[in-house]
Amino acid sequence: MTHQYRVPYGKSSIEFVLPRAMQGTVAISKPVEPLEDAWAAIQKSLAFPIGAPRLRELTRKGQRVCIVFTDITRSSPDHLLVPALLGELELCGVRDEDITLLCGTGIHRASTPGEKVTKLGSNTVQRYRVVDNEPQDPAALVNLGTTSGGVPVVVHHAVVESDLVITTGIVEPHQYAGYSGGRKTLTIGAAGEATIEKTHGPEFVDHPGTRLGRIDGNPFHEAVTEAARMAGLKFILNVVLDAEKRILHVAAGDPERAFKDLVAFARSVYEIPVAHQYDIAVGGVGYPKDSNLYQASRAPTYLFYAPTPVVRPGGFFIIPARCEEGAGAGVGEQRFLKALRDAPDIKYILDDARRNGYPPGQQRAFVLAKVLEQTRIIIVSSEHPDLVSDCKMIPAATMEEALALAQKSLPKSSQVLVVPHALQTLPVVQSKPPVQ
Repeated sequence: MTHQYRVPYGKSSIEFVLPRAMQGTVAISKPVEPLEDAWAAIQKSLAFPIGAPRLRELTRKGQRVCIVFTDITRSSPDHLLVPALLGELELCGVRDEDITLLCGTGIHRASTPGEKVTKLGSNTVQRYRVVDNEPQDPAALVNLGTTSGGVPVVVHHAVVESDLVITTGIVEPHQYAGYSGGRKTLTIGAAGEATIEKTHGPEFVDHPGTRLGRIDGNPFHEAVTEAARMAGLKFILNVVLDAEKRILHVAAGDPERAFKDLVAFARSVYEIPVAHQYDIAVGGVGYPKDSNLYQASRAPTYLFYAPTPVVRPGGFFIIPARCEEGAGAGVGEQRFLKALRDAPDIKYILDDARRNGYPPGQQRAFVLAKVLEQTRIIIVSSEHPDLVSDCKMIPAATMEEALALAQKSLPKSSQVLVVPHALQTLPVVQSKPPVQ
């Protein structure tokens, strides 16, 4: 019996079957019922914050508040989270004009007016001041010193000028931070280029403790947590989502204690045992992450940077990704493109990065090169196949073509791991790969 597989592609999906000799396994997050009433759950989390007083006890009329939220590349339901926070602040007597909503773009491109409305809702955008992070504008940034590990803490002035700083976000596996959310929305999303350059440099990215799903002993996590303390982060409101972007869990409160609660829940959902390494992994991305190659390339690197790479050396990652924005328009995305396109080979990218470092954004080229050093990556149905080739990857028009390309270099009986939601699933390899 032929089994049909489906993975996200843009706002739709791609269906495919494996060649007859191939053996497929599907890895999906544990099924958890979404919250029946997400708004009520958010309100309850604000009424009973973890390890922190209620917002009405943390602020008062006349104080300034900054809420840092994620940009359009993240699926955080800020259209719910931010209005809930604003409602609490209104009860405290905080005036509209004393509230700044700061889009934590990091070094991604600035958000468009339409994206701000999508993230926050038209009423919120019309009523409150909404601004983007400005990572390259010295006039917009404040240097708060350095962490104990030597990371410069440079953040947007709206953060420093506020009496209360709050972040929203989603907690899910993250290649550098172990798990996203909490402290990272502020200390990367609202950071200056100097902070992002240091935390995303070879010193951190090459460290064995910087792994997907790892918190303890992770220097990146430790650095951004300390930076968040220095920047005055006092309160978070974060969620855990399923693959359909429905809310499974919500927690608010102290940035470290509430984050710990969220990570524990996220682990129970996302971390999935798989039997061994595979010859091929098919990783689904979908909107908004597959809008550009920079974001879509997270899928193979996430699966590679699992506690054990899910694909054996010499194997293939196959990633359907629309990439309608090309590499991406932000400064980081363009640096990623230039590093991959201009390098003569993969070894050059790695050697140059380790010898000379790189500017923020280019770390994605470095990490991708580490994956390409041991495996090959096929991008399926990209709207810019020439760009895929320029970036040292293989374009394919269809899944059938991609599987045929992989099969030319692998045993016909190759084992395939299908991960429909590669950025929300953390496969944990249980044993060594089978002998071919």
